[in-house]
Amino acid sequence: MAPRANWKGFLRLSLVTCPVALYPATSESEKISFNQLNRATGHRIKYLKVDADTGDEVPNEDIVKGYPLEKDRFIEVTKEELEEIALESTRTIETDEFVDRSDIDPR
Repeated sequence: MAPRANWKGFLRLSLVTCPVALYPATSESEKISFNQLNRATGHRIKYLKVDADTGDEVPNEDIVKGYPLEKDRFIEVTKEELEEIALESTRTIETDEFVDRSDIDPR
């Protein structure tokens, strides 16, 4: 599978704008992942989303985000509210000045 960019935007230098993308230094194919198993049966372990008080499983469509006001008291926050307060990103890197190569750590 081809790597996906973590960020895409533009590099602007005066009147010249170039598209850029940042990619992770490692790929998923280089990572090793393990499943958790029940030692007694060899079956995979599943993680269920359950209500902390009732223990009942909660479907994904009923799960919302909440911000804690105090112990065991939350205020629900919608996706729309988060989008309204999000800082606007121009996805453009403005180049203001250059530095000497010797000023940059080679690492």
